[in-house]
Amino acid sequence: MNQMLKKASSVCAAAVCAASLMFSGASVVMAGSEIDEEIMTQITMTAEGLTQTIIPLSDEEIEAYLESGDEFTEGAMTAWDDARDEVGELKEAGKAEVEFSNHQYTATVPVDFEKLDAKFVYVFEDVEGVLTPVSASVDVQYPLSTTMKNAGLNTVMGLGIVFVILVLLIFIISLFKFIPGSPAAAKKEKKEEAPVPAPAAVPVQETVQAADDTELIAVIAAAIAAAEGTTTDGFVVRSIRKINRPRR
Repeated sequence: MNQMLKKASSVCAAAVCAASLMFSGASVVMAGSEIDEEIMTQITMTAEGLTQTIIPLSDEEIEAYLESGDEFTEGAMTAWDDARDEVGELKEAGKAEVEFSNHQYTATVPVDFEKLDAKFVYVFEDVEGVLTPVSASVDVQYPLSTTMKNAGLNTVMGLGIVFVILVLLIFIISLFKFIPGSPAAAKKEKKEEAPVPAPAAVPVQETVQAADDTELIAVIAAAIAAAEGTTTDGFVVRSIRKINRPRR
């Protein structure tokens, strides 16, 4: 048995003669199978003794137990060291409640403190007829307001972390265009190397039409001059208009 259990046993040694009284005062929950009276009494005394031993420990004693090398002892000391500043001074320790499930015994000791109440939870395993402590924890009983506040803070923190990660991802993706061989860089190069469209061809229809009209005017002017027996210098053909005559 480790040092913590030895000290707890010594604290409870004076109560061995009153074991039956302690047994009747403890609350036992049957889960799956009945708990032997002797085992239940041993678990109850051990859990209550551990609680009475852990709470008054000084800082130096806690530091010494944290370096004991025993997993159960170090776990118990860590749990109590994290919670003792929140709960304050001890007011009263209650009776242990024992449950049995999946070949494990769970003993819960309710304790009233000055600031917040807490529950000391110990888990034991029956290894070949020997009860072996597996873990110890301190469950601080926070009020509903504190629980809601912590839940809100956790939610805000989670949303903030998601937002920061999204911004970081956008920044990283924006850098892909500077990486040679990446799709973004290839797309950028393709856009830069796109051929410049050729200028639209200038329509020549009007120029051709203008040339045809000039030739036609010259021919008509020459015909009129020949008919009048004069030259083209005496008149100017300004316009030509087609007259639609009915066919005969």
